[in-house]
Amino acid sequence: MQLSPHFSLEELTFSSTAVRLGIDNTPSPAIVANLTQACATFEQVRALLGVPMISDSGYRCPALNAAVHGVPDSAHVQGWALDFTAPAFGQPIDIVKAIAASGLKWDQVITEGTWVHISAAPAMRQQVLTATFINGVAHYTEGIAP
Repeated sequence: MQLSPHFSLEELTFSSTAVRLGIDNTPSPAIVANLTQACATFEQVRALLGVPMISDSGYRCPALNAAVHGVPDSAHVQGWALDFTAPAFGQPIDIVKAIAASGLKWDQVITEGTWVHISAAPAMRQQVLTATFINGVAHYTEGIAP
């Protein structure tokens, strides 16, 4: 099912972790509606970058979110978030800088080391964070850290 010109329900719900652990990551109709709405933001980001975005993690059911050690209130659980890379554009920090400077509306964008997290949750806080990982646990700081 195509949610927008460049994003499908299949790619935004696929998880190798879910497959490996036998977790059913099928979203409810309400979550599909959120994903569809979030795709408007994801499409704007794709247009800004001018290159394909490679989806790594979109929707996560609560069991999958727990399995990947996501925070319990993660925007992924409600279908608002996408973790992605865009190698043809550049490194994650370059992507976050471009999004932060763009004037687009989004809720949260995070440099997560080797990928970018973007949330299109309705709050649209324009929050920019940098994650650092200590013993596998993410710690977040405001802004773009080098």
